[in-house]
Amino acid sequence: MINSMQPTPQRPARTFRSGLRSALIAGAFALAGPMAAADTLADALAGAYNTSGLLEQNRALLRAADEDVARTIAGLRPILNWTTDITRSYSNRSGPGTIGSRGSTDLNAGIVAEWLVYDFGRTRLSADAAKEIVLSTRQNLVSIEQQVLLRAVQAYMNVQRNTRFVSLRQSNVRVISESLRAARDRFEVGEVTRTDVAQAEARLSLSRSNLARAVGDLERAKEEYLSVVGNVPGNLSQPRSVPTLTRTEETAKQVALRNHPDMLRAQHDVAAAKLNVLVAEGAMKPRVTLNAGIGVTERLNGSTAGETGSFGVQIGGPIYQGGALASAKRRAFAQADAQLGVLHQTQDRIRQNVGNAYAILEAARASAAATAEAVRAGRVAFDGVNEEATLGARTTLDVLNAEQEYLDAQANQISAQADVIIASYAVLETMGELTVRDLNLAVQTYDPSAYYNLVKDAPAALSQRGQTLDRVLRKIGKQ
Repeated sequence: MINSMQPTPQRPARTFRSGLRSALIAGAFALAGPMAAADTLADALAGAYNTSGLLEQNRALLRAADEDVARTIAGLRPILNWTTDITRSYSNRSGPGTIGSRGSTDLNAGIVAEWLVYDFGRTRLSADAAKEIVLSTRQNLVSIEQQVLLRAVQAYMNVQRNTRFVSLRQSNVRVISESLRAARDRFEVGEVTRTDVAQAEARLSLSRSNLARAVGDLERAKEEYLSVVGNVPGNLSQPRSVPTLTRTEETAKQVALRNHPDMLRAQHDVAAAKLNVLVAEGAMKPRVTLNAGIGVTERLNGSTAGETGSFGVQIGGPIYQGGALASAKRRAFAQADAQLGVLHQTQDRIRQNVGNAYAILEAARASAAATAEAVRAGRVAFDGVNEEATLGARTTLDVLNAEQEYLDAQANQISAQADVIIASYAVLETMGELTVRDLNLAVQTYDPSAYYNLVKDAPAALSQRGQTLDRVLRKIGKQ
């Protein structure tokens, strides 16, 4: 009777070993990532740069700042205005010996010209301040570009991370299902109790719940990828390398303080604020202008007509405006002090961000190394517990716990690998080197000076440059 029952326990033992092989193979594929031809991280970065609505918004803001320069420069040129009016005038007279009414309708037309000759440099200073704002806005555009690209890196790696999580969880469900079948087979022959079967059933339910959560996380990651990159993610490949970071942390901080767009933007804002102080002081000084006008008058109900003309130099300035000019000057000084404060805060923030990024990167690297060792050890432990269970030295719960520890180690390794890549690009962002040019992406880069060069001289609509500008604006509007 004993001999006839000996082959029966061998079936669950084979089942356990088959489950182990499934776990190891599936886990290896989950850690290795997709093998087929796939979209690359460079593709995602290029897509984010080409489709970002945030970048388009800030490019429009830069064009608006360019126009502020043109508007200020226009104040140094002659200003021509035309006027016309039709006036009806009449009078009634009554008195001793005089009774009657008289009236006339006059048509007046004229051209008035004004040209600023001298205002103690106020308009020139305003133009210089506007140019500093343009430079500041350009740096803000670079900062936005870095944010868009870093978000694309995060979206790419999160899709890949969650894709591998789903694969791992699916493998876990298959393995737990095999373990449950094995536990039921061993229960039928009396090797385990009903408790072992119930433990396997509970673990399978938990595994399915984890799989459902992983699928949900993957769907959310795909939505983020679509929002950032502009297309649905396909088969994303594991980046073959991470950015090479050869600088020390202290050297990286010095580079960031020199080159980070936020730092450069703050410097230009300070320069603009100081110029605005001089502009406010210039508002208290007189202005010299040339004025000229020519006009014609024709009486519509008669034959009378006439011409008028004038030319002169006008000098004028404020005497008393209720303290408004003094208030404007004090406000300009306060704004300059505030921008200096922003500059100092930006300097401290940039240094801190670089330090934080390096700390996160070192932690991610250490975690990746530790999780790799944990995966190796977890595989050995799972193998040993599984073999011991076939000999009756381990319970079903021991096998399930060993499998769960091995699964957790694999998941932690996947997450750590993604964190290393994200942290590496985050270091570049804190140094101001996460741009399309720095990454050498195959995209057509936006030239922030192209529009400025068209409008900086305030071209008139009918000029050749003005017509060129109209074509550019129409092209922008169609995008």
